[in-house]
Amino acid sequence: MSSQTQNPIMRDIALFAALGVLVLVIFVSQGAVYSVRMLVEAGCYGIIALGLTIQWGYAGLFNVGIMGFIAAGAASSMLMTFPRNPDFWNSGGPELAGLFIVKLIACALALWLANNSNRWGVGPRLRALLITIAIAVSYLVLSFHMTVMSEEIEKASGWMGGLGLPVFFGWIIAGVIAGIIAWFVGKICLGLRTDYLAIATLGIAQIIKHFLKNADWLTNGTLTVSPMPWPVPSPADGEFLFARAAYLSVVAVALLITYLLLQRAYHSPWGRMMRAIRDNEEAAGAMGKNVNRRRLEIFILGCVLMGIGGAMLIHFTSIYDPSGFLDLNHTFLIWVMVILGGSGNNRGAIFGAIFVYIVWVMSEPLAVMLFDAIATYGNQWLGWEAPSDFLSRALQMRVFVIGLTITLVLRLAPQGLLPERQARH
Repeated sequence: MSSQTQNPIMRDIALFAALGVLVLVIFVSQGAVYSVRMLVEAGCYGIIALGLTIQWGYAGLFNVGIMGFIAAGAASSMLMTFPRNPDFWNSGGPELAGLFIVKLIACALALWLANNSNRWGVGPRLRALLITIAIAVSYLVLSFHMTVMSEEIEKASGWMGGLGLPVFFGWIIAGVIAGIIAWFVGKICLGLRTDYLAIATLGIAQIIKHFLKNADWLTNGTLTVSPMPWPVPSPADGEFLFARAAYLSVVAVALLITYLLLQRAYHSPWGRMMRAIRDNEEAAGAMGKNVNRRRLEIFILGCVLMGIGGAMLIHFTSIYDPSGFLDLNHTFLIWVMVILGGSGNNRGAIFGAIFVYIVWVMSEPLAVMLFDAIATYGNQWLGWEAPSDFLSRALQMRVFVIGLTITLVLRLAPQGLLPERQARH
């Protein structure tokens, strides 16, 4: 093994060993219950970060709407797994919901036929007209039915409730729904410049959030939904620490499986093709590669992981709150994780997710301790009276610490702490 190969491996080992020591210190200082919770949430963020690193690192896709796909996955899993609402099923709501699904399928079929009408000899102008008519009619039909349906459901039962299905099934559906949304976004925007994709994903994220927040009939809106079911015995069923440890085991297995599959994909011909498209799109197209189709594949795959990670996160917190999905927590923070760890490196994404999340959650209590010490000793030694809101300002220090962290990384290690290593074949 050459020294060029040994050095990155030793660096990886050293960084993960240092991360392990940091986790151990937190276990000793904060206790097992707090630390396990932190690791579970960091693991969920790790799966989401892997979704972003394959989008940005494998294909150069600039997704700034991560929050929207997380929210969509969380809502989908909630609807699949939360217990049934008897009031809804005893009303006319199920019939209206079923009819809406039928109309949705019919509208989707009409749009597909209009979009593919060129196969049957329809000219481009007539095809564009047919697509416009199909979109307009679909919008009018679906919006009118949704208005009637939502009013009826809210009047009869408040909201729909869930289907009471197993949690693992809900996580799968979360990934499917996030992938479907990604397909629609990708079909429209992936053939355009990168900045158009960024704008589109940002807009879609806000649309998803506001829809889920205001659709009381579907998600219970700002009233929230709790307690969310667990895939393992919850704290209510047994010992608190054991329940969290069991959930951590599930997240760790999911993270490991995801990592191994992505590693295999990275070193496969498919992975080499994706990186070739990222590095030189024109050359890849000249070799006969369907650039837009390959980009769509990676974009959907990344969003699927984001949806699954979001579902796993809200089940652990045991509450679904549409207002709780924030760009700072569920988009910017993910980007910081990937940039710090190193885009295009799956190990880097996991390292960045765990390290950044530790910094994110620990900066607040440490800042409170620091500010309290400043106020106490400043008064004793200097006679300085701290402002009344001095301690409350410490709660905002996590944003400053994360900003400082990413600034130092971009300055000292612009490719991340674990930069991508190109495999030699």
